[in-house]
Amino acid sequence: MKPKVGAIVEARMTSSRLPGKHLLPVLGQPIIGHLIRRLQSIPSVDEVIVAMTVRPEDDVLETYVSNIGAKVFRGDGEDVMGRVLNAARKSHVDIICEVTGDCPIIDVNLVAQVIDTYISNDASYVNNGKLGLPDGMGCQVFSTKTLKKSASMTREPLDREHVTLHIKRNPALFPAIYIPPLKSHFWPELAVTLDEADDYRLIKSIIESIGEQNPYFNCVDVINLLHEHPDWIEINRHVKRKGET
Repeated sequence: MKPKVGAIVEARMTSSRLPGKHLLPVLGQPIIGHLIRRLQSIPSVDEVIVAMTVRPEDDVLETYVSNIGAKVFRGDGEDVMGRVLNAARKSHVDIICEVTGDCPIIDVNLVAQVIDTYISNDASYVNNGKLGLPDGMGCQVFSTKTLKKSASMTREPLDREHVTLHIKRNPALFPAIYIPPLKSHFWPELAVTLDEADDYRLIKSIIESIGEQNPYFNCVDVINLLHEHPDWIEINRHVKRKGET
């Protein structure tokens, strides 16, 4: 049987830097809706699951996500690794495509490429976001079995917070493929990820500029648009990004 591929999105309404960010409006819908609909359009994705917390603040997020056809899993607020693993188990997912809810304009063609690369190769883990893509365009793919093994080996808080950190730290146990971006996609200094209010300003401007005509605009479309509006790049340049280590 064909393995079931689940796009699992981590999201919560209690972000310390931008509370409630996933329901901020863009073009008449919450911003997370743009991400979910993008993932739902990928032929190799069988199901989109939003892994949120059991905190009452996420009740409103659950209502919205359910109404647009994505599944919901609610779990531990701190143990994100466990939350993603249990979301996959509950939905009988074999292959996890892990995306954070902070990536509302992720390129669906790049996501599909990561999934295809994982399926076509003998690797435990595939990632396309570490070698120069704009921040907010990357994803990672691995099996539920791999995540279960990793989860059984670590209780370190940082590993549990960052789902695949233990996997990436142990390449001998979990052979990895890192996909380099094409030259046309290379812009490591650019961030189109939703961390703070100025990120929202930039992403909102991008979606409003090209999203109505082309709702599934890609990474190159974003890069070309920002070359046309170089002042927009300054909107969120000052935002400090949190690393995994």
